[in-house]
Amino acid sequence: MIPRYLEPCAERFFILLAHQPAVLVRVASTRGSVPREAGAWMAVFAGSAVGTIGGGHLEYQAIARARASLAAPAEAAPALARFALGPSLGQCCGGVVQLSFEPVSARDLPVLAQTLRTGLTPVALFGGGHVGHALAQVLAPLPFLITWIDSRDGVFPDQVPARVVCEHSGPVQSAVASLAPRSRVLIMSFSHAEDLEVVAACLKRQREQADLPYVGLIGSKTKWATFRRRLEARGFSAEELAHITCPIGVPGITGKEPEVIAVSVAAQLLQTLTA
Repeated sequence: MIPRYLEPCAERFFILLAHQPAVLVRVASTRGSVPREAGAWMAVFAGSAVGTIGGGHLEYQAIARARASLAAPAEAAPALARFALGPSLGQCCGGVVQLSFEPVSARDLPVLAQTLRTGLTPVALFGGGHVGHALAQVLAPLPFLITWIDSRDGVFPDQVPARVVCEHSGPVQSAVASLAPRSRVLIMSFSHAEDLEVVAACLKRQREQADLPYVGLIGSKTKWATFRRRLEARGFSAEELAHITCPIGVPGITGKEPEVIAVSVAAQLLQTLTA
């Protein structure tokens, strides 16, 4: 069974690996300017490859080395190789990449499932409206593990992308207490009243645990001004309220279409990963 939290290329890797061996090539370490970061990977099979370590001649040589290993399974063993990204590889990055080569087969699936999950950031998406639907699609191939939450029945599609788990919660704000630590929270329910309660629950959790690095609320500056007054009346300080991002999305992107908002918000979430 393929775990639902895997990204699409990892899911394809698992499906192929269930039937044929591969060599898992990973970026073990880097120095200087390089095309991919440590942890990037690709799986090389006899007739195909899944994922990427940056393309170019580096990837070409890595695939050739991996396939040579597949052709001589008796001699195959985990190995490390150093590649200088200079004239000899026809790449002008100038950095150095160390790649690991690991023969894998179907028996390694349980370990790989946990390994490839590493690095996914939990996102709590409150609201199954048009923007919520667009966001679920846009976030699906990105390094996030998404819990999609709504108080209403029948709002989620029958099929959702990989790494998206749908959850009914009534009242909706009760789901905040069980969010994974370090979750990024997006609030866009069908109701301003629900939005306010989720924001308040997030602020309370942040006060007690300080483990929600990003809490974003969809809406205008006018909406946030109204929310701010109501939250101040509940005893939240200006410093606590400064933790809420509203409006959400990358400044300068002004389109109101759900797909445009989704792309802008996804970009802002990616920025939080390096903050």
